[in-house]
Amino acid sequence: MTTSDDGLRPGLALLDDTDVRRLLDPAMAIAAVRESLIAHHAGVLTAPPRLRASLGDGDLMFTVGRLAGTGYGFRVYGTMPSDEDHQITVVYDDATGRIDGVITGDFLGAARTGAIGAVAVDVMADPGASTLGLIGTGRQAWTQLWAIRAVRPLREVRVYGRDTARREAFARRARSELRLPASSAPDPETALAGADIVILATSSRTPVIEADWVAAGAHVTTLGPKQAGAHECPADLADRAGLILTDSPAQLDAYPAPFFLTGAARDRMGALGAAAAGVGPARSSADEITLFCSVGLAGTEIAVAVALLRSAG
Repeated sequence: MTTSDDGLRPGLALLDDTDVRRLLDPAMAIAAVRESLIAHHAGVLTAPPRLRASLGDGDLMFTVGRLAGTGYGFRVYGTMPSDEDHQITVVYDDATGRIDGVITGDFLGAARTGAIGAVAVDVMADPGASTLGLIGTGRQAWTQLWAIRAVRPLREVRVYGRDTARREAFARRARSELRLPASSAPDPETALAGADIVILATSSRTPVIEADWVAAGAHVTTLGPKQAGAHECPADLADRAGLILTDSPAQLDAYPAPFFLTGAARDRMGALGAAAAGVGPARSSADEITLFCSVGLAGTEIAVAVALLRSAG
């Protein structure tokens, strides 16, 4: 961590990915996200849908949020052809309006998405869930495992990705860094066989699994595309799911393209924040399938950033 000596406010915290990886642990991220989700349900967290500024070949994307009494801020990232997901998050003190800190790099955003997924698993999955099937081997897949292991004692993790070498390397890294019993699955159906937690974390615009591969009682999280005509999760899985939640219905409805679930499935979708607060819909039986559609509630990254800056001192 560094502090500013270039004309910015003295003592302003400037953190990069190295600092975030060193200071942020799953428990801290999950606690901040859970508080944010409940605050959003209570009307304490202001979190408008993300904003898009077109730049011709790509966009600048802004997410903003304010947790009353704690802080407010924004995160910005680009989708230009030259971008490598470089991001910047700025946090303001809620009482004074001063900038408390600036965080650069991509791990903060990915970690808060992992923490949202972990809250969803904690709220929606069977309490005894311990076997995880993971489709995807990218950064979002990694931070889901990074966070979920803090809410469920995983006794088996099976990973599938189209590139054999990459999925085997991912499983080795999970064993080494996260101390998880991870293995590479030869196909997606094997990865899901008997799994009571299923994570879809791909960029695929076509379903990467079949609905009938999902075991009774399993929880499924989808992180990738969710547009009509372009979605990684099979739409007919909603017909089997008794409980369907998202972290931000407003964000979901603000996307330029329609959501992939329509009709009754969309109508019965609830908010994760209400469920986390104990006042929303909940799992009704051990064999009920649950489905979480993660969209990234704006403001959650600000809450994680505030917690991180406090820990940095």
